[in-house]
Amino acid sequence: MTSVAVLGSTGSIGTQTLEVVDATPGRFEVVALSAKHSMAALVDQALRYRPKLVVVDQPSDVAAVVGALPGGIEVGVGEAGLIAACELAEVTVNAIVGFAGLPVTMATLAAGRRLALANKESLIAAAPLVHPLRATPGAELVPVDSEHCAIFQCLGAAHGTQRRLERLVITASGGPFRGRSAASLASVSRDEALAHPTWAMGPKISIDSSTLMNKGLEVIEAHALFDVDYDAIDVVVHPQSIVHSMVEFTDGTTLAQLSQPDMRLPIGYALGYPDRLEVPFGHLSMLEAFTLSFEPPDRAAFPCLNLAYAAGRAGGVAPAWLSGANEVAVAAFLDGQIDWIDIAAVVAATMDQCGAEPLEALSQLSEADRTARDVAHRVVLR
Repeated sequence: MTSVAVLGSTGSIGTQTLEVVDATPGRFEVVALSAKHSMAALVDQALRYRPKLVVVDQPSDVAAVVGALPGGIEVGVGEAGLIAACELAEVTVNAIVGFAGLPVTMATLAAGRRLALANKESLIAAAPLVHPLRATPGAELVPVDSEHCAIFQCLGAAHGTQRRLERLVITASGGPFRGRSAASLASVSRDEALAHPTWAMGPKISIDSSTLMNKGLEVIEAHALFDVDYDAIDVVVHPQSIVHSMVEFTDGTTLAQLSQPDMRLPIGYALGYPDRLEVPFGHLSMLEAFTLSFEPPDRAAFPCLNLAYAAGRAGGVAPAWLSGANEVAVAAFLDGQIDWIDIAAVVAATMDQCGAEPLEALSQLSEADRTARDVAHRVVLR
């Protein structure tokens, strides 16, 4: 069996990862779990899967978790616990939300293990630091985001013709506000923004989908993952969420990965790579009629997309500033401090204060993230 660490196990990606494990008995062994807030759910998972290690975020959570678990399950804390979990498993699923997932990304690759990456922010913010670690013997990075997993599969199917790559086309569902004008979005509610039309996701990524920031972050991630220039990465709105992304080649060929929207498919692909699982998550029947449509995104109504392209092109610490500012703005919206349309405004005002220095050290990245968050918090409180 392949040993798996599921970090961020109580969130949307984490719970769906465990569903994949349940659907493929004898294929995977869960050796580590972690959660930041949901201690009761983490305990329930640990009692079911009996991992070697459970990791909590704060020392104050240790006593309650230890008291609820049988002997033989170690309890780790914070970043040190997460790094220990990465070193236990052959495959680590990084489903931790936000910048906090960066140590998991770096530790997994540094240990020469496979990283199933669902934490886009850590790669977006720290690509220059993560990239050298990908050369560690044994290290593999398989993206779990459906769009990047689709591109990964299409490039693999191209059998070495990547040098003839013309462009990447990342698809977007358009979120819950597709087709809405900028004026009509001035008073949308929290519940409306969380109501994604095709995907079941956590609150942060659901809001990012509604603003199209998730697509902007995916553009930056695609640039880092596949070493493709920003001018050769496009975003198109595809409301059916069946084509998960496409790859165009110089001879006019376009390869696409199609399936019903089901995150268990890319999760299972990353867990089993280079093999494929036998369970058909997201099965799409070509014998049933369906329609595929595509349209350009409305960049005036969804300015976060342009903000992300600009940060990606600027490079250096700019993507870290973008990610940190966006996390602050989304949290402020979810807490009722700002309106939905203010998310982009907070990010834009924060990025106006971002410098152009290159990213050369982890300490510099931490400082950039902290500074961006401080600036964004001040913008929110204006």
